[in-house]
Amino acid sequence: MQTNAKTTGTAKAAPKSAKPTGKTGRMEDSDFHKFFVDELKDIYWAEKHLMKALPKMKKAATSKELVAAFEKHTGETETHITALEQVFGLLDERAAAKKCEAMAGLLEEAESIIDDTDKGTLVRDAALIIAAQKVEHYEIATYGSLRTFAHVMGHSDVEQLLQDTLDNEKATDMALTAIAENFVNKQAASE
Repeated sequence: MQTNAKTTGTAKAAPKSAKPTGKTGRMEDSDFHKFFVDELKDIYWAEKHLMKALPKMKKAATSKELVAAFEKHTGETETHITALEQVFGLLDERAAAKKCEAMAGLLEEAESIIDDTDKGTLVRDAALIIAAQKVEHYEIATYGSLRTFAHVMGHSDVEQLLQDTLDNEKATDMALTAIAENFVNKQAASE
């Protein structure tokens, strides 16, 4: 008589460290992994389009501090794009962009802020800081979630790259807050 492992209690359980898998038993085939890659494509598009928008924001800024912040952020955004390309490579995926509707809307709003405020005013700078911080907060939310997804899936190299970008986005947000609080908002209110 033939016995099976289930009835004799000799079946071995999967180790607790095993990665969750999709239908084929591979993480890359799971819906979660596919969603992760899709969101990477989304933020890749966002970063590439932000790279084009930041010089316009820099040109529209009045204060030298905000001009410098936008210039610095342009360089950092280039680094973020490179990091995302490394992430795609680590995942054996082609670096591809998928239109990010959220970033498209945020960048459109930034352009309208420039159109709706007077050149050479700190009111414009205050408005540009709001627009830039909306972008930063979107990026912080996205990179934070993607970093967590990478952690859950065991992609430690990817997790670290995303954490580095997340840390940089948070620092940029804090720098913009400091510019606003140190003088822009007060001077804009008195214009």
